[in-house]
Amino acid sequence: MLTGLLVPRDARADDDTKEAPKDDVESNGEEVETEKDKGWLESTFADAQADDWFTLARPIVDLDGYYRVRSNLFHNFALGRVDNGGTTAPNLWPRPPTDSYTDLAGNPQEVLACGGDPTQLEPCKSSTQAGANMRLRVEPRISVSDNVHIYAQLDMLDNVVLGSTPEGYVNAPAPGGGYQVVARGGYSPNGSFANTAWVPQSGINSATDAVVVKRAWGEYRSPLGKISFGRMSNHWGLGMLFNGGDGYDADWQTNVDRLMFTYGFKDLGLYLSAAWDFNASGPSSSVLHGETGEVGDETEVGSNFFEQGPRFDLLNQDDLNQWSFMVVRKEDEQLARLKLAKGLPVVAAGAYFQYQTQLLANETSDPDTGASLIQSPSNIQDGLVRRGFEAATGDLWLKLRYQGFRAELEAAFVYGSLENTLREESDYDNVRDPLNDGWRIRQFGLALETEYRTLADRLGLGFDFGIASGDSDVANITPTASNTTESSVDRQLTADRTYSTFRFNPNYRVDLILFRNMLTRVQGTHYFRPHVAYDFMRDPDGQRLGGQATVIYSRASTPIQAPGNSADLGVEVDLKLMYQLSPGREPSMDVREMGGFYTSLEYGVLFPLSGLDVLPGQASAYTAQTGDDISLTPAQLFRWYLGVFF
Repeated sequence: MLTGLLVPRDARADDDTKEAPKDDVESNGEEVETEKDKGWLESTFADAQADDWFTLARPIVDLDGYYRVRSNLFHNFALGRVDNGGTTAPNLWPRPPTDSYTDLAGNPQEVLACGGDPTQLEPCKSSTQAGANMRLRVEPRISVSDNVHIYAQLDMLDNVVLGSTPEGYVNAPAPGGGYQVVARGGYSPNGSFANTAWVPQSGINSATDAVVVKRAWGEYRSPLGKISFGRMSNHWGLGMLFNGGDGYDADWQTNVDRLMFTYGFKDLGLYLSAAWDFNASGPSSSVLHGETGEVGDETEVGSNFFEQGPRFDLLNQDDLNQWSFMVVRKEDEQLARLKLAKGLPVVAAGAYFQYQTQLLANETSDPDTGASLIQSPSNIQDGLVRRGFEAATGDLWLKLRYQGFRAELEAAFVYGSLENTLREESDYDNVRDPLNDGWRIRQFGLALETEYRTLADRLGLGFDFGIASGDSDVANITPTASNTTESSVDRQLTADRTYSTFRFNPNYRVDLILFRNMLTRVQGTHYFRPHVAYDFMRDPDGQRLGGQATVIYSRASTPIQAPGNSADLGVEVDLKLMYQLSPGREPSMDVREMGGFYTSLEYGVLFPLSGLDVLPGQASAYTAQTGDDISLTPAQLFRWYLGVFF
């Protein structure tokens, strides 16, 4: 058993892995994920070789993390649209269940439960949704020695909605499949009598457990290079494509099971990495809970359990094999700061290449042949299909700093092919174009961030731009399945058979409403984003008060993918006021670095344009049927963030 000291991570003055001071010029002039949050420059490359060997007298445990509570109020996120929920009029955002209206098919959707008289109930009307969620993130690092470390990331009450696990609320498997709510009883016969919160348990009263382990990996730094192994973050560049999601307001992550070797030429500031990634291995022996057979209305599970002991991958030809290669040119941060102080430019750059292959797959939803948790190898064999997937991804990153100016660019291209998109059969043959069988992948994305800081670093002026390629052969920006057997990929409408909709990582955020919530990410669109930020107060004792204003103009890269078949999607205005308290330190532009307390108030308003409207024919038919008009109205959002960092 390891025993040792438990100290704050920033208290280890003798740790040779302690990070250099950070540059105060950060992205967008706001509290965003810095290199430490991204993790790929400091933790992956800067300490590629070991200088000392086993100098620690005993293991040391460092703790890092934060606790946050985020409140949100969504107003009119339906934008005044009337939807069916189908592919002809997909929902951009679900209306509140208490919002009564008539859908495009002429069906009334109403709840008769409102009004002042309980004996004369009236239809409910609502356009507002509100709530709050929380998270406690703990990131321990066990330093066995100065060159041997174990890392982990644990989230507690991860994004649990406040009030979502009240006393008495329990789910159980339903006889016909799925789940059902168990009847309340005892001292809490209905939710009105609940007076305490129960612990979240996945599948019982919550979608996730109270404690979730998201990463665990080890690192060994030798004089020849660093070996990293386990489930770890995969972050690159701006985080446009691969995003570790370590920021203070992050929700999404790119985690990968990886074996990686990194070698650095420190004198040149050049670092090389090669990784073997295990993205998807298919069914393993841990799913073998015995042969199953129907006994009455219940499922009999045999005794062939593999709950303990080593587990293994049942077959290799269904693996999604992935190999990644990275090269980065980056100067030591202290030397870079010295060059900036002398009025010299500082340039960093990198290239990321990834190659993926997959021959077979079992992704059917058939209960008898799918790769569920109680299937036998013979049943899994019956559900195998040929996938024939191959893809190469290239991602370039460039960062320029000069005096108060920063420009950072990331551009990625995906080139690949698929032999089959179906789960059970084959659609390799292209009956519309026999000379072009199979399917192709051609996607491109680019993100640019620029900023100029002046007035003693208090004022930040910036302009950002991003583009994600669209697909003229797909009717929707968001992915849909065309039938019960096709994988969840974009349905191609003609003989084109080329998937070209590029999607940013959902954790790369540029706004509050459209991309962050409605579309969940930048995809098949491009945007223009001017912004200005100013610190009203910035004291050496660790207090900072600042604000920011941002305008985002968004357009569909291919108009047919927009709901209204028009390029213009909307104009969004976002405002932010923030306060941070970092005891005993100069306030940092990086919230995660400051420690202490942080809070912010944000307001956003989206003015929808024709691209977010329903189709003209649908609008006229709806008016003729119901006598009501469909007109777009703005959506609004209020956010309040409270956080403590350590």
